[in-house]
Amino acid sequence: MSEPHAVLNALPSDEARAALFRCCGSARWVAGMIARRPWPAAAALYADAEATWAELGRDDVLEAFAQHPRIGTRADQTDDAWARQEQARVEDADSETRRALVEANKSYIDRFGYIFIVCATGKSAAEMLGLLAQRLGNDPERELAIAAGEQARITRLRLEKLAA
Repeated sequence: MSEPHAVLNALPSDEARAALFRCCGSARWVAGMIARRPWPAAAALYADAEATWAELGRDDVLEAFAQHPRIGTRADQTDDAWARQEQARVEDADSETRRALVEANKSYIDRFGYIFIVCATGKSAAEMLGLLAQRLGNDPERELAIAAGEQARITRLRLEKLAA
């Protein structure tokens, strides 16, 4: 199996941009990553991903968030294979939990103005619902920082998937 840095280094620029955008939906993050190519090792790729993310402004962060489907969206309602995989355990939830996720998501958007971002990999619907309810109590500045941290975790996992 190849390493993600080797995969990205070997791609033509347009294809590398598309692959990176799939990992993080911020155009400015993608441009920053392209400018840092090539990477000598996976660790350098991951370090650059974190550093580039840390340089972004609020609008860039919100742009990345906007590329995600809402937690609890039915698998057949998104064409993003990674999002379907990451949220796979939601499909196992009962209808009451799924309904509660939809309602909590609406409350979250009303409160913060963007969708709930969580690194969903391995989390059950009930776990995500609990996190959503807990985070609804955050002040907007703290919540944006938490959501940005979750996006960084998602990006890292997706970068790793490039080599799979």
